Amino acid sequence: MRFVWAITAFVLATLMIGAGIAQRTVLQAPATESATLTIEGTAPYVLVDGEVFSSRSGAQRLKVDGDGDGVFASYGRTSDLQQWLAATDYAHVTLDPTGAPTTDVITASAEPEGDPVATPVGSDLWLDEYSGERSLTATLQLPSEMSVLLASDGTAPAPSHFSISWPTTSSTPWAGPLIVGGGIVLLAGVVLYILGLRHVRRSRGPRRKGLPMAVTEPIDLALEQGKKGVVSATPGRRFGRGRRAAVVAPALLVVGALSTACTPSAWPDLAPTGTPTPSESVIVPEGQGSPVVTESQAKRILGRIAEQVAAADEAADTKLAARRLAGPALNERRTNYVLQKELDDQEPLAAIPTAPITAFLPEAQDAWPRMFLAVVEGEDGAATVMTVRQEDPWSDYKLTYLSSLRADASMNLAASHVGAVAVAPDSPFLVMQPGEVAASYADVLNKGDDSEYAAMFDEESDPFRAQVAENRATLLKNFNRTGEETGKVSFRARAGDTDPLSLLTLDSGAIVAVTVVEHETVVPTDDDAVIKLGKNVVAKALSGVTQSKTGFTTRYADQLYFFVPAQGSNEQIQLIASRSNVLDTKVVDEE
Repeated sequence: MRFVWAITAFVLATLMIGAGIAQRTVLQAPATESATLTIEGTAPYVLVDGEVFSSRSGAQRLKVDGDGDGVFASYGRTSDLQQWLAATDYAHVTLDPTGAPTTDVITASAEPEGDPVATPVGSDLWLDEYSGERSLTATLQLPSEMSVLLASDGTAPAPSHFSISWPTTSSTPWAGPLIVGGGIVLLAGVVLYILGLRHVRRSRGPRRKGLPMAVTEPIDLALEQGKKGVVSATPGRRFGRGRRAAVVAPALLVVGALSTACTPSAWPDLAPTGTPTPSESVIVPEGQGSPVVTESQAKRILGRIAEQVAAADEAADTKLAARRLAGPALNERRTNYVLQKELDDQEPLAAIPTAPITAFLPEAQDAWPRMFLAVVEGEDGAATVMTVRQEDPWSDYKLTYLSSLRADASMNLAASHVGAVAVAPDSPFLVMQPGEVAASYADVLNKGDDSEYAAMFDEESDPFRAQVAENRATLLKNFNRTGEETGKVSFRARAGDTDPLSLLTLDSGAIVAVTVVEHETVVPTDDDAVIKLGKNVVAKALSGVTQSKTGFTTRYADQLYFFVPAQGSNEQIQLIASRSNVLDTKVVDEE
């Protein structure tokens, strides 16, 4: 009977181990599932909607095959891609109601100037981009609100063949238990087999009756000490134990090898399920758009700006700088390039800092124009605050405002993944409309405490105001030493021509960037007097002359950042960043 049970155990073990191995080999589902799509037509772009990628769970692997004109792929927010493609025809791949991919051809709906979509490479809208000669492969993790753009070179037909694959979620949770359980049954069968052999050996045929044993007597130790002999174990028992060990050991090795080959997916998930705990949530105001850029995207944009501005600085080329600069940031570069060409010892302006970004706030906006604010710490430890703006989907982001942040400045910015709403220049929800900040501060610079706006600005935290007053006093004192009787110096500040750029803060205030232009004018008071520039080489280089009967006006552009509190607040407006550079010097027109 023992042999019957042993054979049964062997058969059962074979079935269990075989079933476990089969689950991990021939019966296991494929590791991935794929969808291959073919696009008909000659559209230069293909937009693959995010719902196609997110139709299955897990990471997405995109493979695109081109036709020899190069292969390009990028991804970003679906709404951004659609607006970027509004000026051209494209194929749009989506899912029909049954969940199957379908393609629609979308015709151009916008007519911007020039050819803004001549090439898709390097657009600031992309979160990332990929290129290849004849094919490319990319691993993505796109949510449904993001899509992928495919192209060749922007003019030739887009690649017509591509595939998307996803990892399967199939598992074999009983493969491990079956293999280990089969091994245990195999061991039990081996034990039963050995017991069966032992039983047969003991019960093999009738045995002869043995000779009568001698009467047992005590052993005389004295006699035994003189004898020499060797006592050995029974040979039959030694052989039996060794044989059992020889049979059991391979079985243990087989079970161990099979069990160690099983991955975690071959076992049932018995881990206890944790109790979910509430996490802090960020409330996004109703109707607020999405952040226009991510932080990694902003880093890449700032890097591109710095690279192109550095090339413009090296060549002292204003047109090249205008590709990435606008407003006061471009104006100060233009003036510096003129000075570099006229003066041998003129130093270029400092390079645009790019990293590390210590504060970042994108505008929450789905339309254009759009902007973001970034604070970057330079190599010297000084922080620079920048506002970067994009006019339309086809334009590059351009640096518009650039200032040095006060070391003790506080901005109270919203989280970067939420963003902030831009504040209109005529917004009534602040203690002062952003469009009035520059003119009001200019009035304070002109009149000091006598200005009607002086009480609205915090003087104690404003080193720039004190610096302007000191510079004016020093210049007036030096001029009066020699020219008080024949001329006069006057100072005037006014609001700049660039529109203010403002973003809302967490306390319903706003960070407002403005430009103030300071005028420094020297004119003669005697008809026979002439204003000479003397050692003022900067004014000579900018004006192109050394003296004038009508005088000179030198302008300085101040890029200023203010914190403007919300309406009803008792706080004052605070200057948090400033930067000033000479703008130009001109001969005063004759009246």
